[in-house]
Amino acid sequence: MKRILFLIAAVVVAASAHAQSKLNVVTTTEDLASIAREVAGDRATIESIAKGYQDPHFVEAKPSFILKLQKTDVLIVVGRELEIGWLPPLIQQSRNAKIQPGAQGYLDASLESEILDIPTGQITRAMGDVHPLGNPHYWLDPENGKRIAKQIADKLSQLRPNDRATFEQRRADFTARLDASEKRWLAQVAPYPATKVVTYHNSFPNFAKRFGLNVVGFVEPRPGIPPSPQHTLDLMNEMKRQNVKIILVEPYFDLKTPNAIARETGGVVLVMPPSVGGVKEVTDYFTLFDYDINLLVDAVKKTGAK
Repeated sequence: MKRILFLIAAVVVAASAHAQSKLNVVTTTEDLASIAREVAGDRATIESIAKGYQDPHFVEAKPSFILKLQKTDVLIVVGRELEIGWLPPLIQQSRNAKIQPGAQGYLDASLESEILDIPTGQITRAMGDVHPLGNPHYWLDPENGKRIAKQIADKLSQLRPNDRATFEQRRADFTARLDASEKRWLAQVAPYPATKVVTYHNSFPNFAKRFGLNVVGFVEPRPGIPPSPQHTLDLMNEMKRQNVKIILVEPYFDLKTPNAIARETGGVVLVMPPSVGGVKEVTDYFTLFDYDINLLVDAVKKTGAK
């Protein structure tokens, strides 16, 4: 009996030590969390602040997030000022020196990615919610997903050098599976080059560039500005002129205006999540592209969009 109790105690102590050795990682979005889980495996606990069905520009800064950040070893952010309206006070109030901008536990996932729509010239509030550092929806390109994974693997290896081989192996496996999936996704869209679409917000430039879409307009007259009657009328006329049949809408926007546009133009509205968790079927980074591309291709076939 003593021997059994000793063995049980040893197992408990070992399990406790293993649990304590795990890195506590918090990401700002579910997309970053999904990639981080691929890289970290069981060597870290991964949590996201924003949910995929939320507009990541506007997240309620809850006190519970401050408590979460107080215990965080690594904070991974989208950057490009996507979270500027809610994240800085959370980081500051957490008083966690490890995750302050510039500290070892702070990772801006955008730094090695291809960033589009970097504005030139003077930026004013009249232009809407323009991001001066470029479009922050860069994760919607699998090539950037690979770059994000490398950054995460490098950061985790800095903090846990003994686990470097594990992180590198998992990153390589993730990259290989993403390479194979990307070939399949590109083959799916290949028969429909330069398909014209309208989107609600400018969430899909990287997706459009990678998969050959032609975004001809936006339901928003300017980023973050609700659609006006005149802009809506102008957009409908342009869609009719160019024979645009597909309107992509993020899950967190109201469908009233997009549905009205679709009725007037003979188009279809696709509620297309730009993030993991945007709809229940999208559970990780791979199913995000599976879902969106299947949705898009089915709509192109049904509408005859070009």
